[in-house]
Amino acid sequence: MKIGIISDTHDETHNLRTALRLLRAEGVSLVLHCGDVCNPKMVAELDGFDVWIAQGNMDRDLGLERAAEAKLGPGRYAWLQRPLLEGYPAALIHGDNEEVLGNLIASGEYAYVFHGHTHRRRDQSVGRTRVINPGALGGTRRQSHSFCILDLETGETRFIDV
Repeated sequence: MKIGIISDTHDETHNLRTALRLLRAEGVSLVLHCGDVCNPKMVAELDGFDVWIAQGNMDRDLGLERAAEAKLGPGRYAWLQRPLLEGYPAALIHGDNEEVLGNLIASGEYAYVFHGHTHRRRDQSVGRTRVINPGALGGTRRQSHSFCILDLETGETRFIDV
């Protein structure tokens, strides 16, 4: 099973649409959004995908949670998500609280910890936990805008520039 990992879209509709088009072409149906969606209209762009969203520090629009619940279902938008991915326990968080992020990684409870916030790609193993940051689709450029595809069967990650 391949999953799409995106983060920090910051209202960049064009980059999000490009990433989602590429994910569809790869047969990806599950998308993890590591936060900073920013605008309820961006949630509508995720139509057709099974989506989990971690609330980011820039997700201040009061309508965002309502839009996510209406479009994605209850519990699909939260500060911390703990989805089970093909039997692998995972944590999904924006990552602006470094202490909590560090504790999730160090706990050893998760096969995967996904986060955003830094706008920098990351694929690192810490003990038994794999830590992945897909980079950012919008906002300040620290690197080129990107997202990630993770193949849970092979463990392969691909960072894709948009």
